[in-house]
Amino acid sequence: MANADIDGKRTPVRTRRPPVGASPGTLIADPTARRSELRLTLISPQKFKTIENASIDDVHANCEKWPVIWLDCTGLANIELIEEIGRIFNLHPLALEDVVNTGQRPKVDFFEDHAFVVVRMIDDITSHRYEQIGVFFGKNFVVTFQEREGDPFDPVRKRIESSAPNRLRARGSDYLAYALIDAIVDSYFPPVEAAGDMVDSIEDQMLNTPQKHQMRQLHGLRRDANVLKGVLWPMRDALATLIRNDVTYVKAETKVFLNDTLDHALRLIELVETQRDMLTGLIEMHLSLSQARTNDVISYLTIVSVIFMPLTFLVGVWGMNFDPASSPWNMPELKAYYGYPLSLLFMALVALALIAFFKWKKWL
Repeated sequence: MANADIDGKRTPVRTRRPPVGASPGTLIADPTARRSELRLTLISPQKFKTIENASIDDVHANCEKWPVIWLDCTGLANIELIEEIGRIFNLHPLALEDVVNTGQRPKVDFFEDHAFVVVRMIDDITSHRYEQIGVFFGKNFVVTFQEREGDPFDPVRKRIESSAPNRLRARGSDYLAYALIDAIVDSYFPPVEAAGDMVDSIEDQMLNTPQKHQMRQLHGLRRDANVLKGVLWPMRDALATLIRNDVTYVKAETKVFLNDTLDHALRLIELVETQRDMLTGLIEMHLSLSQARTNDVISYLTIVSVIFMPLTFLVGVWGMNFDPASSPWNMPELKAYYGYPLSLLFMALVALALIAFFKWKKWL
């Protein structure tokens, strides 16, 4: 997987790992990680409360008072804060290690009293930058870890803040975790559909006038499709694992909704696979059209050369230094009164005869 920098070049993204031989669960912050900020959302069927820029004391104070709490940590620079969150919610240290070592494959891990889900979202469509989201959820809590600000969770937040009764406040933490994962999966549809529209547009342009820049666009789109495939396939597997689990903190009715999210992931995979096949076909078609165009140019140049070959021969013959006064065999037509126009007319007739012959043979 690669991210695009300012000048449009792509740099590989490597998963950060603890030093060789380090103790399992060792947390090491990325030097480029963003500053950690907390957003605490407290949820009950009748009301809700949101605390922006929350502190760890706010989490301690409200942890046992609300039926469901959602703690959103943006930025992974503060290792001490992440470790304290892990202690409050009894999060497994190996899962926390995967949180700070971004670039993980989408997956699901089940522990005694909570689950850990790793998903990836498109952070920036224009630069094709992806971001890892870690989602922990247990009996009465959901904890999300994001690399940086910006996420597709605003519709979920608006549903929580709605005055009308809704499932997000009435159901438990597993349903909230489903809603967040579903929002991430659905956020892939706009860029995937936009890429499909671009593929169709390039195809229409190619059928009219194939150009060199289209090949660069096609290769870029196919590379993006390959990256999407590498993200969506393990995400599908993770969703299927969530549905097949038998842990107590994922209710059967929530699995019905997770199955719908799995259908969305499968649809995305089908769209991406279709686009990859189309892009492969378009690249081959572009090469064929370019080769056919080159062949046409060579054919026309060959025909022009063949037409001028006898004309060049005639001009060369008539251009030799003969003296018709010394012998009648020394090119007497050099003394012809209409020699110049007749020679041009004869050469034109030769050229027209060759063109007619080429058309008769269907070479033109």
